Formats: sequence, structure tokens, C-alpha cells
Amino acid sequence: MSFNNTSSKFDVTALPTVVCVPCFSGAPWDLEVLIGLDGLPTRTMRLPEDLADVDAYANFLAEQVHDLDSYVLVGDSFGAVISLALAIRPPKGLVGLVLSGGFAANPLPRWKGVAATLSRFANGALYRHGTLRFHASQLASHFDAAAEVPHTQNDYRHLFVQNTPRSSYTARVTSVTQLNLLNDLALVRVPTLVLTPADDRLVGADAARQLLDGIRQSSEVVLPKTGHMFRFTHPTLYSNTIRAFLDSLQSVDVSPNSVAS
Repeated sequence: MSFNNTSSKFDVTALPTVVCVPCFSGAPWDLEVLIGLDGLPTRTMRLPEDLADVDAYANFLAEQVHDLDSYVLVGDSFGAVISLALAIRPPKGLVGLVLSGGFAANPLPRWKGVAATLSRFANGALYRHGTLRFHASQLASHFDAAAEVPHTQNDYRHLFVQNTPRSSYTARVTSVTQLNLLNDLALVRVPTLVLTPADDRLVGADAARQLLDGIRQSSEVVLPKTGHMFRFTHPTLYSNTIRAFLDSLQSVDVSPNSVAS
């Protein structure tokens, strides 16, 4: 697919709802800063706490969209994993999928996985200043300081301090430890955009390649000079790229009836 036009061509009354699925922090998206999505029907949510199974998160997401006749899932990082887990079912009404910094199998090398798992023993200040500082360092990129919205590692730590209890952090780590959806990727039946940062220390480049190899109707856009937290640091570029993908769906029949056939 080519994504050259970021202007709106949609009749809003016929547009699928853009459902924005939160990252590992669990916090709902700040939709106001994503100007590329202006004028589109959107919704977001806060992730439930303490779930330690990706399928349980997918069940939660299914409840959030059960009233929609037509929608596109846009999942960011852990939200991309949840969105993918729902898309492989495949659900009624889903007409498109955006996987942003996501993965189909646990991307963490063993030492990172062990370090993350140890969060269950880190209470109080040790969680806030130990576990979350380490996590923030993995989220950061050397592009963040010069970004549209500059961020520091402390900004990322603060996001988790404000939104992610230790028990939920540990449960989400547990949920991806044994994750492997690679053999299920062919079950995704909708056009899919794999949206990838140029510098991703947390997930790595192999994760995007696995998604592209496994999902038949998939294409990739790599956003230049961005890191894993590009939804926060580059909201205009990020949202315009998603808008271009949504515009591109006009060239194919993305009605729920055509997708399910």
C-alpha cells in the first residue's frame, strides 16, 4: 500500500470507529493531541488491572467494541498485542488493524524477561525507582530529545507511576512471557498496517518482520527519527500516518460483510 495522502476523504457518517488500545501503562490515549484523527469517530479506554493473560485482555477489548458495526483497532505496543489477539479470532465488525510497535511473540531476551519478572518482588520505592527506571530506559530513544514533543526517561517513568500499580505491571509482564501468536497470524483477515519506529530498543526489528511475514494483507511504514514511544513524542506524524492508512481503505471494500466472506 502507498500512504501519500493524509487529508480526509471519508464521509464521517460511514467511517468505521477508530478504537485506540492502550500501551503497557494501561492509560487511555490522549486523543486531543492526535490531530490526524480529528473529525473521526474514536474511542479509547483504560486497561483493566491485574490481568495476567493476553486472551483475557482480548475478551475485555471485545466487550469494548461489541456495540460497533464497523471499526478499526489501533493498538500501541502492548495494546497492539491485545488488538492482534482479538483480530485473529476474527471478530465481527473489524475492518482494519494498526499494530504500532507491537509483536506476536515475546520479544524480550531472557535477561530482560528475568529483570521484568523480578518486579513482583519490588514494592513501593523499589518499584517506582528501580523497576520503572529500568523500564523507562528501555522505552527511551536517542531521538526523543529533539522530537515534536520532547520526552525524557523520567517522563516515561512518571507515566507508569501515575497509571500502573505494581501488581498490574507484574501481571502484564506475565501475560507476554509465554506469548506466541506466530502460527495464528494468517487468521487476520483485514488490511493491516505495521507501524514501526526507527529505533526500538524494547521490541526490536524482528518483531515487525514476523508480523509482516504472517499477516497476508499487511504493509509497513517506518517512521523516521522515532523511538518506541512515538505516539507520545511524534503525535502529528504518528496520527497522520494512521489517517493515511484509513484513507487507503477506501480503495478496497472494507465493509464487515466483505471482510467476513
